[in-house]
Amino acid sequence: DPHDCCGFGGSFSVKYEDISVAMGTDKAENIMSSGADYLISGDMSCLMHLDGILAKKGSKIRSLHIADVLAAGW
Repeated sequence: DPHDCCGFGGSFSVKYEDISVAMGTDKAENIMSSGADYLISGDMSCLMHLDGILAKKGSKIRSLHIADVLAAGW
């Protein structure tokens, strides 16, 4: 669900690492099952969290900040 949190949330990921990883993993699995080639977000902490999980899962999905997409003229 695009409205679900990725689980990073600043200090949340430090205080509740297991929950943070589980939330991020659920989100990453949904992203992978969508068939997307790119993960685009305006939140750098979400991108960093999800990019790490996607990489650990061997995903080729590329993470980009929305500003980079707009700057590239996509």
